[in-house]
Amino acid sequence: MVADVKAEAPAWSEKLMWGALNALERYLFSENFFIANLSPYEEIYRDGIMSVRHYLPLEEDEIQVGDETVPVERVRQHTPLVLVPPLAATSMIFDVLPQRSIVRYFLAKGFDVYLIDWGEVTEDHSHLSLETYVMQWMPDALRQIRLHSGREDVSFFSYCMGGLLTLMYAAASQDPNIRNLVTVASPVDMHQSGMAGRVLSLVYRPANIISRVLNFSLMDLPARFLHIPGWVNSLAFKLTNPMGSLISSLELLVNLWDREFVKNHTTMSQWFNDMVDYPGQTIKEMLVTMGLQNQMARGRMRMGATSAEFSAIKCSILAFAGDSDKLVSIKAAHKVLDIVSTEDKEFCVAPGGHAGVFAGAKAPQNVWAISADWLAQRSGEKTSQT
Repeated sequence: MVADVKAEAPAWSEKLMWGALNALERYLFSENFFIANLSPYEEIYRDGIMSVRHYLPLEEDEIQVGDETVPVERVRQHTPLVLVPPLAATSMIFDVLPQRSIVRYFLAKGFDVYLIDWGEVTEDHSHLSLETYVMQWMPDALRQIRLHSGREDVSFFSYCMGGLLTLMYAAASQDPNIRNLVTVASPVDMHQSGMAGRVLSLVYRPANIISRVLNFSLMDLPARFLHIPGWVNSLAFKLTNPMGSLISSLELLVNLWDREFVKNHTTMSQWFNDMVDYPGQTIKEMLVTMGLQNQMARGRMRMGATSAEFSAIKCSILAFAGDSDKLVSIKAAHKVLDIVSTEDKEFCVAPGGHAGVFAGAKAPQNVWAISADWLAQRSGEKTSQT
C-alpha cells in the first residue's frame, strides 16, 4: 500500500535562493517571464502601424481557462468575430495569458477570430485622428476580413475605447452587415464617467463661453502639443487604484520564489506598464467632441465631413460594465442602449474593475461566457471547421 504524499512547501532558505535568482533574471532578461501573445495567427493586412490578425484554430481537444477545462468545439460559428482593442492598451490584452486568453476562449467556442491591431503609436503619429481609425482603418480592416473569411456578416467584441470606435464606425458607415456588437466598459456618456466626467460636465458651459469670447478652441492647437506618451497613460491608470498597485508589488515580493507566479505577474503588469501613446489629434477630438460636448451621448457626432448617427445602428448589442470600475461608471456604459435604435439590446453589470471586468479572474465565467452564448445565438447556422 502506497501512502499519499503531499508536496511540501519549499523551506525559507530555498525560497530566498529562488527569489533572488528569479529577481536577477527578471531584471536582466524580463522577456523570459513574458507569456502573452502566444496564440498562433497570420497577419492578413497591414497599413502603416495598423494590422489585422487572423487566429488559427486550436489543435487541442480542450483548453484550460482559469481553474476550468473548456472543450474545443470543432463546429465553427457562421459569423466571424472581430476583436477591437482600445487605443492606450496593446492587443496583448486579448491574449494576455495562456490560461486567461480571450482569443483562445472564443476559438474554443467555435468562433473564427480576427483582431484589429492599432499598432505602436509614436510622436510621429500625432496626426492620427478619430477619422483615421473610424473612416479609414476600420473599413479597410473589415474589407480584408470579409475577403479572407468569405462572410459578409461580422460580429464585434470590443473593450473600452475599442467599443466607442466600433460604435462610431457603425453609426457613420451604417454598415448593414454588422450582425452583433459587444462592448465592455465603453464610456458612451463621458459626463457620467467618474470624477473626470463630473469635471467635464461642470466646465462644458464655461468652456463654450470662453471659446466664443476668445474665438479659440483646443481644436486650433497643433496636434503635437497634445500628444500623450504611453508612460503618462500608465501612470494615470495606476493612480486610479494606488493601493491596488502597492498590494500587487508586495504580492510579487512575497512570491518571487514561485516562477509561475512571477510569469503571470510580469505579463499582467506589462498591460499597465507598457501602454501606448495617444495621438495628439485624437486627444483633441476626444477632449472636445467626446468629452466637453459629449456628442456620443447626444446621439450624433461629427466624423470629418460625415455625421455619425447612432440611431442608425440596428445590430444586436450587448453592453457590459464593471461593478467596481473607477474609470467607466455603470451609467456611462449603459448609455449605449439609449442612443441606438435596435430592439435587441441587453446590458449586464459584471464583477471587476476596469481591467478585471474584461480579463480578470472572474471574467471567463461572466463577461466571456455570457458573450459567447449571446453571440452563438445570433451568429447563424454553424459550419464544420476545415
